[in-house]
Amino acid sequence: MKKIHFNMKRIRFFLLITVTFSLSLTAYAQNRKSKFPVPDDIPDTTKVGFPIIPNVTDTGKNGGVFLSLRQCIDYAMIHQPGLNKSFLNTDITRETNSVNLAAWLPQVNANGSLIHYIQQSNNNISTSTVGTGSTSGTTRSSYSNTFVPELSVSQAIVSPQLLYTSKTSPLLVKQAQQVTDSTKIYVVAAVSKAFYNVLLTLQQISVLKEDTARLGRNVRDTYHQYKGGIVDETDYLQATITLNNSKTQLKQANENIVPEYAALKQLMGYEPEKQFNVRIDTTQMMNSIRIDTAEELQYQKRIEYQQIQTRQKLQLELTNYYKYAFMPTISGFFNYDLQFANNNLPGILSSSYPSSIVGISLSIPIFTGFARVHSVRKSQLQEQVIKLDEADLKLQVYNEYTTGLANYKSNLYSFYVQQKNVAMARRVYFVVNLQYKQGIVAYLNVITAESNLITSEINYTNSLFQLLSSKIDLQKAFGDITY
Repeated sequence: MKKIHFNMKRIRFFLLITVTFSLSLTAYAQNRKSKFPVPDDIPDTTKVGFPIIPNVTDTGKNGGVFLSLRQCIDYAMIHQPGLNKSFLNTDITRETNSVNLAAWLPQVNANGSLIHYIQQSNNNISTSTVGTGSTSGTTRSSYSNTFVPELSVSQAIVSPQLLYTSKTSPLLVKQAQQVTDSTKIYVVAAVSKAFYNVLLTLQQISVLKEDTARLGRNVRDTYHQYKGGIVDETDYLQATITLNNSKTQLKQANENIVPEYAALKQLMGYEPEKQFNVRIDTTQMMNSIRIDTAEELQYQKRIEYQQIQTRQKLQLELTNYYKYAFMPTISGFFNYDLQFANNNLPGILSSSYPSSIVGISLSIPIFTGFARVHSVRKSQLQEQVIKLDEADLKLQVYNEYTTGLANYKSNLYSFYVQQKNVAMARRVYFVVNLQYKQGIVAYLNVITAESNLITSEINYTNSLFQLLSSKIDLQKAFGDITY
Protein backbone atom coordinates (compact mmCIF):
# COMPACT_ATOMS: atom_id res chain seq x y z
CA MET A 1 0.00 0.00 0.00
CA LYS A 2 2.84 2.36 0.84
CA LYS A 3 4.43 1.62 -2.56
CA ILE A 4 1.20 2.40 -4.42
CA HIS A 5 0.75 5.62 -2.45
CA PHE A 6 4.34 6.64 -3.27
CA ASN A 7 3.76 6.04 -6.99
CA MET A 8 0.62 8.17 -6.99
CA LYS A 9 2.61 11.05 -5.47
CA ARG A 10 5.25 10.74 -8.21
CA ILE A 11 2.56 10.71 -10.92
CA ARG A 12 0.97 13.86 -9.50
CA PHE A 13 4.35 15.55 -9.29
CA PHE A 14 5.17 14.84 -12.96
CA LEU A 15 1.71 16.00 -14.06
CA LEU A 16 2.20 19.25 -12.20
CA ILE A 17 5.60 19.82 -13.83
CA THR A 18 4.16 19.04 -17.29
CA VAL A 19 1.26 21.49 -16.89
CA THR A 20 3.61 24.20 -15.64
CA PHE A 21 6.04 23.70 -18.56
CA SER A 22 3.17 23.80 -21.09
CA LEU A 23 1.87 27.05 -19.66
CA SER A 24 5.37 28.53 -19.82
CA LEU A 25 5.77 27.56 -23.48
CA THR A 26 2.38 29.05 -24.31
CA ALA A 27 3.25 32.32 -22.63
CA TYR A 28 6.67 32.39 -24.34
CA ALA A 29 5.06 31.78 -27.72
CA GLN A 30 2.56 34.55 -27.14
CA ASN A 31 5.34 36.92 -26.15
CA ARG A 32 7.27 36.04 -29.34
CA LYS A 33 4.18 36.54 -31.50
CA SER A 34 3.66 39.95 -30.03
CA LYS A 35 7.13 40.96 -31.28
CA PHE A 36 6.39 39.98 -34.94
CA PRO A 37 3.08 41.46 -36.09
CA VAL A 38 1.28 39.36 -38.67
CA PRO A 39 1.12 41.14 -42.06
CA ASP A 40 -2.24 42.21 -43.41
CA ASP A 41 -1.86 40.30 -46.69
CA ILE A 42 -1.80 36.76 -45.22
CA PRO A 43 -2.96 34.44 -47.98
CA ASP A 44 -6.43 33.00 -47.64
CA THR A 45 -5.71 29.26 -47.74
CA THR A 46 -9.37 28.45 -47.98
CA LYS A 47 -9.28 29.55 -51.63
CA VAL A 48 -7.81 27.25 -54.21
CA GLY A 49 -5.05 28.55 -56.45
CA PHE A 50 -3.83 31.54 -54.45
CA PRO A 51 -1.58 33.60 -56.78
CA ILE A 52 1.76 33.27 -55.05
CA ILE A 53 3.82 33.58 -58.29
CA PRO A 54 3.58 37.06 -59.83
CA ASN A 55 2.45 37.61 -63.40
CA VAL A 56 5.52 38.35 -65.52
CA THR A 57 5.58 39.93 -68.96
CA ASP A 58 6.26 37.28 -71.58
CA THR A 59 9.35 38.61 -73.34
CA GLY A 60 9.24 35.87 -75.97
CA LYS A 61 6.27 37.20 -77.93
CA ASN A 62 7.41 40.02 -80.19
CA GLY A 63 5.37 39.38 -83.28
CA GLY A 64 6.43 35.76 -83.71
CA VAL A 65 9.62 36.65 -85.65
CA PHE A 66 12.73 34.81 -84.43
CA LEU A 67 16.24 35.71 -85.60
CA SER A 68 19.47 33.86 -84.94
CA LEU A 69 22.83 35.57 -84.53
CA ARG A 70 23.79 34.90 -88.15
CA GLN A 71 20.46 36.29 -89.35
CA CYS A 72 20.94 39.43 -87.26
CA ILE A 73 24.41 39.95 -88.76
CA ASP A 74 23.15 39.32 -92.30
CA TYR A 75 20.36 41.84 -91.75
CA ALA A 76 22.85 44.41 -90.46
CA MET A 77 25.06 43.91 -93.53
CA ILE A 78 22.17 45.16 -95.66
CA HIS A 79 20.39 47.72 -93.50
CA GLN A 80 22.99 49.17 -91.11
CA PRO A 81 23.19 52.93 -91.93
CA GLY A 82 26.88 53.35 -91.08
CA LEU A 83 27.83 50.39 -93.25
CA ASN A 84 25.71 51.65 -96.15
CA LYS A 85 27.46 55.02 -95.86
CA SER A 86 30.81 53.29 -96.26
CA PHE A 87 29.50 51.52 -99.38
CA LEU A 88 28.43 54.87 -100.81
CA ASN A 89 31.79 56.44 -99.95
CA THR A 90 33.51 53.67 -101.93
CA ASP A 91 31.31 54.44 -104.95
CA ILE A 92 32.00 58.16 -104.50
CA THR A 93 35.74 57.45 -104.54
CA ARG A 94 35.42 55.54 -107.81
CA GLU A 95 33.46 58.37 -109.41
CA THR A 96 35.99 60.93 -108.16
CA ASN A 97 38.80 58.94 -109.76
CA SER A 98 36.88 58.82 -113.02
CA VAL A 99 36.51 62.60 -112.93
CA ASN A 100 40.22 63.11 -112.28
CA LEU A 101 41.27 60.63 -114.97
CA ALA A 102 38.95 62.15 -117.57
CA ALA A 103 41.72 64.62 -118.47
CA TRP A 104 43.56 61.83 -120.30
CA LEU A 105 40.79 61.86 -122.93
CA PRO A 106 40.57 64.56 -125.63
CA GLN A 107 39.03 67.80 -124.41
CA VAL A 108 36.77 69.44 -127.00
CA ASN A 109 35.39 72.95 -126.56
CA ALA A 110 33.39 75.30 -128.74
CA ASN A 111 33.80 79.08 -128.46
CA GLY A 112 32.40 82.04 -130.32
CA SER A 113 32.50 85.84 -130.33
CA LEU A 114 30.32 88.43 -132.07
CA ILE A 115 32.04 91.83 -132.43
CA HIS A 116 30.74 95.22 -133.65
CA TYR A 117 33.35 97.92 -134.20
CA ILE A 118 32.11 101.34 -133.13
CA GLN A 119 35.27 103.01 -134.43
CA GLN A 120 38.16 101.52 -136.35
CA SER A 121 41.41 102.67 -137.95
CA ASN A 122 41.56 103.68 -141.61
CA ASN A 123 44.53 101.40 -142.11
CA ASN A 124 43.61 97.86 -143.02
CA ILE A 125 45.75 96.16 -140.38
CA SER A 126 45.50 92.43 -140.00
CA THR A 127 46.00 90.98 -136.55
CA SER A 128 46.48 87.36 -135.71
CA THR A 129 46.80 85.41 -132.49
CA VAL A 130 48.14 81.94 -132.19
CA GLY A 131 48.27 79.99 -128.94
CA THR A 132 47.14 77.02 -127.03
CA GLY A 133 43.40 76.81 -127.06
CA SER A 134 43.07 80.43 -128.23
CA THR A 135 41.59 82.07 -131.29
CA SER A 136 43.78 81.76 -134.33
CA GLY A 137 43.55 83.38 -137.65
CA THR A 138 43.18 86.89 -139.00
CA THR A 139 40.70 89.52 -137.82
CA ARG A 140 39.85 91.89 -140.67
CA SER A 141 39.31 95.34 -139.24
CA SER A 142 37.77 96.67 -142.50
CA TYR A 143 34.41 95.21 -141.53
CA SER A 144 32.18 96.71 -138.86
CA ASN A 145 30.73 93.35 -137.72
CA THR A 146 32.55 90.06 -137.21
CA PHE A 147 31.42 86.68 -135.87
CA VAL A 148 34.09 84.08 -135.06
CA PRO A 149 32.99 80.57 -133.96
CA GLU A 150 35.87 78.31 -132.90
CA LEU A 151 36.31 74.61 -132.26
CA SER A 152 39.31 73.68 -130.07
CA VAL A 153 40.60 70.21 -129.31
CA SER A 154 43.38 69.41 -126.83
CA GLN A 155 44.99 66.12 -125.85
CA ALA A 156 47.25 65.58 -122.84
CA ILE A 157 50.42 63.71 -123.78
CA VAL A 158 52.62 64.02 -120.69
CA SER A 159 51.32 65.34 -117.37
CA PRO A 160 52.88 64.70 -113.94
CA GLN A 161 49.56 65.42 -112.24
CA LEU A 162 47.69 62.91 -114.39
CA LEU A 163 50.41 60.29 -113.91
CA TYR A 164 50.12 60.72 -110.13
CA THR A 165 46.35 60.43 -110.35
CA SER A 166 46.62 57.25 -112.41
CA LYS A 167 48.87 55.59 -109.83
CA THR A 168 46.88 56.63 -106.77
CA SER A 169 43.39 55.88 -108.10
CA PRO A 170 43.52 52.11 -107.31
CA LEU A 171 45.01 52.86 -103.90
CA LEU A 172 42.23 55.29 -103.07
CA VAL A 173 39.60 52.71 -104.00
CA LYS A 174 41.41 50.12 -101.89
CA GLN A 175 41.52 52.55 -98.99
CA ALA A 176 37.77 53.14 -99.23
CA GLN A 177 37.14 49.38 -99.36
CA GLN A 178 39.29 48.87 -96.27
CA VAL A 179 37.18 51.43 -94.42
CA THR A 180 34.15 49.37 -95.43
CA ASP A 181 35.82 46.18 -94.19
CA SER A 182 36.66 47.85 -90.89
CA THR A 183 33.04 48.94 -90.52
CA LYS A 184 31.89 45.39 -91.24
CA ILE A 185 34.15 44.01 -88.52
CA TYR A 186 32.81 46.55 -86.06
CA VAL A 187 29.21 45.72 -86.98
CA VAL A 188 29.79 41.96 -86.59
CA ALA A 189 31.43 42.38 -83.18
CA ALA A 190 28.92 44.95 -81.92
CA VAL A 191 25.85 43.02 -83.12
CA SER A 192 27.21 39.80 -81.60
CA LYS A 193 27.78 41.41 -78.22
CA ALA A 194 24.38 43.12 -78.23
CA PHE A 195 22.79 39.80 -79.23
CA TYR A 196 24.49 38.05 -76.33
CA ASN A 197 23.41 40.81 -73.93
CA VAL A 198 19.80 40.24 -74.91
CA LEU A 199 20.22 36.48 -74.49
CA LEU A 200 21.88 37.00 -71.12
CA THR A 201 18.98 39.06 -69.82
CA LEU A 202 16.45 36.60 -71.19
CA GLN A 203 18.31 33.76 -69.49
CA GLN A 204 18.36 35.72 -66.24
CA ILE A 205 14.61 36.22 -66.56
CA SER A 206 14.17 32.49 -67.06
CA VAL A 207 16.30 31.73 -63.97
CA LEU A 208 14.48 34.31 -61.88
CA LYS A 209 11.10 32.95 -63.00
CA GLU A 210 12.10 29.51 -61.86
CA ASP A 211 13.46 30.82 -58.56
CA THR A 212 10.38 32.97 -57.98
CA ALA A 213 8.14 29.96 -58.55
CA ARG A 214 10.21 27.89 -56.15
CA LEU A 215 10.17 30.66 -53.54
CA GLY A 216 6.43 31.01 -54.00
CA ARG A 217 6.01 27.34 -53.12
CA ASN A 218 8.24 27.86 -50.07
CA VAL A 219 6.06 30.76 -48.92
CA ARG A 220 2.97 28.64 -49.34
CA ASP A 221 4.49 25.70 -47.46
CA THR A 222 5.84 27.78 -44.58
CA TYR A 223 2.53 29.61 -44.28
CA HIS A 224 0.62 26.34 -43.90
CA GLN A 225 3.25 25.11 -41.43
CA TYR A 226 2.95 28.34 -39.49
CA LYS A 227 -0.83 28.08 -39.36
CA GLY A 228 -0.51 24.49 -38.22
CA GLY A 229 1.86 25.51 -35.44
CA ILE A 230 4.73 23.49 -36.84
CA VAL A 231 7.12 26.42 -37.47
CA ASP A 232 7.61 29.85 -36.05
CA GLU A 233 6.22 32.97 -37.72
CA THR A 234 9.70 34.18 -38.57
CA ASP A 235 10.08 31.35 -41.11
CA TYR A 236 7.07 32.60 -43.02
CA LEU A 237 8.27 36.22 -42.88
CA GLN A 238 11.76 35.28 -44.06
CA ALA A 239 10.32 33.27 -46.94
CA THR A 240 8.16 36.25 -47.93
CA ILE A 241 11.14 38.62 -47.83
CA THR A 242 13.17 36.30 -50.06
CA LEU A 243 10.25 36.04 -52.49
CA ASN A 244 9.85 39.82 -52.67
CA ASN A 245 13.56 40.24 -53.42
CA SER A 246 13.32 37.72 -56.25
CA LYS A 247 10.21 39.45 -57.63
CA THR A 248 12.11 42.77 -57.60
CA GLN A 249 15.04 41.30 -59.54
CA LEU A 250 12.63 39.74 -62.01
CA LYS A 251 10.89 43.07 -62.56
CA GLN A 252 14.22 44.81 -63.17
CA ALA A 253 15.28 42.17 -65.67
CA ASN A 254 12.00 42.51 -67.57
CA GLU A 255 12.46 46.27 -67.77
CA ASN A 256 16.11 46.00 -68.86
CA ILE A 257 15.28 43.77 -71.83
CA VAL A 258 13.49 46.64 -73.63
CA PRO A 259 16.51 49.00 -74.03
CA GLU A 260 18.77 46.04 -74.83
CA TYR A 261 16.50 45.10 -77.74
CA ALA A 262 16.59 48.77 -78.80
CA ALA A 263 20.41 48.76 -78.79
CA LEU A 264 20.44 45.61 -80.92
CA LYS A 265 17.96 47.16 -83.38
CA GLN A 266 20.14 50.26 -83.69
CA LEU A 267 23.21 48.22 -84.56
CA MET A 268 21.23 46.11 -87.04
CA GLY A 269 19.42 49.04 -88.65
CA TYR A 270 16.14 47.33 -87.72
CA GLU A 271 13.01 49.47 -87.85
CA PRO A 272 12.06 50.57 -84.30
CA GLU A 273 8.34 49.95 -84.71
CA LYS A 274 8.90 46.33 -85.72
CA GLN A 275 9.52 43.57 -83.19
CA PHE A 276 11.51 40.34 -83.23
CA ASN A 277 12.84 37.72 -80.85
CA VAL A 278 16.33 36.27 -80.59
CA ARG A 279 17.00 32.59 -80.72
CA ILE A 280 20.10 30.43 -80.55
CA ASP A 281 21.02 26.80 -80.82
CA THR A 282 22.25 25.98 -77.32
CA THR A 283 24.26 23.00 -78.50
CA GLN A 284 25.93 25.03 -81.22
CA MET A 285 26.62 27.87 -78.79
CA MET A 286 28.27 25.50 -76.30
CA ASN A 287 30.37 23.96 -79.07
CA SER A 288 31.51 27.39 -80.29
CA ILE A 289 32.86 28.70 -77.01
CA ARG A 290 36.33 27.27 -77.67
CA ILE A 291 39.04 28.94 -79.74
CA ASP A 292 42.60 27.98 -80.60
CA THR A 293 44.60 30.02 -78.08
CA ALA A 294 47.88 28.66 -79.50
CA GLU A 295 47.39 30.61 -82.74
CA GLU A 296 50.21 33.06 -83.42
CA LEU A 297 49.46 36.74 -83.67
CA GLN A 298 49.83 38.00 -87.25
CA TYR A 299 49.67 41.76 -87.61
CA GLN A 300 49.03 41.52 -91.34
CA LYS A 301 45.59 40.03 -90.69
CA ARG A 302 44.39 43.12 -88.84
CA ILE A 303 42.45 45.55 -91.00
CA GLU A 304 44.08 48.49 -89.19
CA TYR A 305 47.52 47.26 -90.26
CA GLN A 306 46.34 46.91 -93.86
CA GLN A 307 45.02 50.47 -93.76
CA ILE A 308 48.39 51.79 -92.62
CA GLN A 309 50.11 49.90 -95.43
CA THR A 310 47.80 51.61 -97.93
CA ARG A 311 48.53 55.00 -96.37
CA GLN A 312 52.26 54.36 -96.74
CA LYS A 313 51.86 53.56 -100.44
CA LEU A 314 49.80 56.68 -101.03
CA GLN A 315 52.34 58.85 -99.26
CA LEU A 316 55.19 57.28 -101.24
CA GLU A 317 53.38 58.11 -104.48
CA LEU A 318 52.98 61.69 -103.31
CA THR A 319 56.72 61.90 -102.57
CA ASN A 320 57.53 60.60 -106.05
CA TYR A 321 55.14 63.13 -107.57
CA TYR A 322 56.96 66.00 -105.91
CA LYS A 323 60.32 64.54 -106.98
CA TYR A 324 59.31 64.33 -110.63
CA ALA A 325 57.38 67.57 -110.71
CA PHE A 326 60.15 69.06 -112.90
CA MET A 327 58.88 66.94 -115.80
CA PRO A 328 57.36 69.01 -118.60
CA THR A 329 53.67 69.11 -119.34
CA ILE A 330 53.10 68.31 -123.00
CA SER A 331 49.79 68.50 -124.83
CA GLY A 332 48.66 68.70 -128.42
CA PHE A 333 45.98 71.05 -129.67
CA PHE A 334 43.94 71.75 -132.79
CA ASN A 335 41.88 74.93 -133.38
CA TYR A 336 39.49 75.59 -136.23
CA ASP A 337 38.02 79.08 -136.79
CA LEU A 338 35.31 80.04 -139.23
CA GLN A 339 35.29 83.86 -139.38
CA PHE A 340 32.30 85.77 -140.66
CA ALA A 341 32.54 89.51 -141.43
CA ASN A 342 30.21 92.10 -142.98
CA ASN A 343 29.39 95.76 -142.55
CA ASN A 344 25.68 94.95 -142.37
CA LEU A 345 24.68 92.87 -139.40
CA PRO A 346 21.82 90.98 -141.15
CA GLY A 347 24.21 89.78 -143.85
CA ILE A 348 27.05 88.84 -141.54
CA LEU A 349 26.89 85.17 -142.52
CA SER A 350 27.13 85.89 -146.23
CA SER A 351 30.91 85.51 -146.37
CA SER A 352 33.34 83.47 -144.27
CA TYR A 353 37.10 83.19 -143.81
CA PRO A 354 38.12 79.79 -142.35
CA SER A 355 41.42 79.13 -140.61
CA SER A 356 42.87 76.27 -138.55
CA ILE A 357 45.99 75.46 -136.60
CA VAL A 358 47.52 72.38 -135.04
CA GLY A 359 50.45 72.17 -132.65
CA ILE A 360 52.05 70.96 -129.44
CA SER A 361 52.38 73.02 -126.28
CA LEU A 362 55.19 72.51 -123.79
CA SER A 363 55.45 73.80 -120.22
CA ILE A 364 58.59 73.28 -118.09
CA PRO A 365 58.81 74.50 -114.48
CA ILE A 366 62.26 76.05 -114.19
CA PHE A 367 62.19 77.78 -110.81
CA THR A 368 59.33 77.64 -108.30
CA GLY A 369 60.96 79.30 -105.31
CA PHE A 370 62.18 75.94 -103.87
CA ALA A 371 58.55 74.86 -103.40
CA ARG A 372 59.25 71.46 -104.94
CA VAL A 373 62.20 70.82 -102.59
CA HIS A 374 60.19 71.68 -99.52
CA SER A 375 57.25 69.61 -100.75
CA VAL A 376 59.50 66.56 -101.09
CA ARG A 377 60.89 67.09 -97.60
CA LYS A 378 57.41 67.51 -96.13
CA SER A 379 56.16 64.32 -97.76
CA GLN A 380 59.17 62.36 -96.48
CA LEU A 381 58.47 63.57 -92.95
CA GLN A 382 54.88 62.42 -93.32
CA GLU A 383 56.19 58.99 -94.31
CA GLN A 384 58.08 58.85 -91.02
CA VAL A 385 54.90 59.76 -89.14
CA ILE A 386 53.09 56.84 -90.76
CA LYS A 387 55.92 54.49 -89.79
CA LEU A 388 55.53 55.62 -86.18
CA ASP A 389 51.79 55.01 -86.47
CA GLU A 390 52.59 51.48 -87.61
CA ALA A 391 54.85 50.87 -84.62
CA ASP A 392 52.22 52.26 -82.27
CA LEU A 393 49.56 50.08 -83.89
CA LYS A 394 51.64 46.94 -83.32
CA LEU A 395 51.90 47.79 -79.63
CA GLN A 396 48.16 48.39 -79.48
CA VAL A 397 47.35 45.15 -81.28
CA TYR A 398 49.65 43.18 -79.00
CA ASN A 399 48.00 44.74 -75.97
CA GLU A 400 44.56 43.81 -77.30
CA TYR A 401 45.78 40.29 -77.99
CA THR A 402 47.24 39.70 -74.52
CA THR A 403 44.21 41.27 -72.82
CA GLY A 404 41.75 39.30 -74.92
CA LEU A 405 43.66 36.05 -74.36
CA ALA A 406 43.82 36.57 -70.60
CA ASN A 407 40.13 37.45 -70.38
CA TYR A 408 39.16 34.46 -72.49
CA LYS A 409 41.19 31.99 -70.41
CA SER A 410 39.91 33.37 -67.11
CA ASN A 411 36.31 33.44 -68.34
CA LEU A 412 36.63 29.88 -69.66
CA TYR A 413 37.90 28.70 -66.26
CA SER A 414 35.15 30.63 -64.49
CA PHE A 415 32.54 29.09 -66.80
CA TYR A 416 33.52 25.53 -65.89
CA VAL A 417 33.72 26.38 -62.18
CA GLN A 418 30.30 28.03 -62.20
CA GLN A 419 28.91 25.06 -64.09
CA LYS A 420 30.00 22.79 -61.24
CA ASN A 421 28.75 25.26 -58.64
CA VAL A 422 25.24 25.20 -60.09
CA ALA A 423 25.07 21.42 -59.86
CA MET A 424 26.35 21.44 -56.28
CA ALA A 425 24.07 24.33 -55.24
CA ARG A 426 21.02 22.52 -56.60
CA ARG A 427 22.01 19.39 -54.68
CA VAL A 428 22.58 21.36 -51.46
CA TYR A 429 19.23 23.14 -51.79
CA PHE A 430 17.41 19.84 -52.36
CA VAL A 431 18.98 18.22 -49.29
CA VAL A 432 18.57 21.26 -47.00
CA ASN A 433 14.97 21.78 -48.07
CA LEU A 434 14.24 18.11 -47.39
CA GLN A 435 15.92 18.35 -43.98
CA TYR A 436 13.87 21.43 -43.13
CA LYS A 437 10.62 19.70 -44.00
CA GLN A 438 11.65 16.87 -41.68
CA GLY A 439 12.43 19.34 -38.89
CA ILE A 440 16.16 18.65 -38.82
CA VAL A 441 17.49 22.14 -39.71
CA ALA A 442 16.22 25.69 -39.28
CA TYR A 443 14.71 27.71 -42.13
CA LEU A 444 17.78 29.97 -42.14
CA ASN A 445 19.67 27.09 -43.75
CA VAL A 446 17.03 26.95 -46.48
CA ILE A 447 17.39 30.68 -47.13
CA THR A 448 21.16 30.35 -47.35
CA ALA A 449 20.91 27.38 -49.73
CA GLU A 450 18.33 29.22 -51.87
CA SER A 451 20.52 32.33 -52.01
CA ASN A 452 23.55 30.27 -53.02
CA LEU A 453 21.52 28.55 -55.73
CA ILE A 454 20.27 31.81 -57.23
CA THR A 455 23.75 33.32 -57.09
CA SER A 456 25.27 30.23 -58.72
CA GLU A 457 22.71 30.21 -61.52
CA ILE A 458 23.15 33.93 -62.22
CA ASN A 459 26.95 33.62 -62.08
CA TYR A 460 26.85 30.66 -64.45
CA THR A 461 24.74 32.60 -66.93
CA ASN A 462 27.00 35.66 -66.67
CA SER A 463 30.15 33.57 -67.09
CA LEU A 464 28.76 31.92 -70.24
CA PHE A 465 28.03 35.17 -72.02
CA GLN A 466 31.19 36.85 -70.73
CA LEU A 467 33.06 33.94 -72.26
CA LEU A 468 31.31 34.44 -75.60
CA SER A 469 32.01 38.17 -75.47
CA SER A 470 35.69 37.65 -74.66
CA LYS A 471 35.91 35.18 -77.53
CA ILE A 472 34.72 37.91 -79.91
CA ASP A 473 37.37 40.30 -78.56
CA LEU A 474 40.05 37.64 -79.01
CA GLN A 475 38.93 36.89 -82.57
CA LYS A 476 39.04 40.62 -83.32
CA ALA A 477 42.57 40.80 -81.88
CA PHE A 478 43.62 37.89 -84.10
CA GLY A 479 41.91 39.47 -87.12
CA ASP A 480 39.74 36.37 -87.57
CA ILE A 481 36.28 37.93 -87.57
CA THR A 482 34.51 36.89 -90.76
CA TYR A 483 31.60 38.62 -92.46
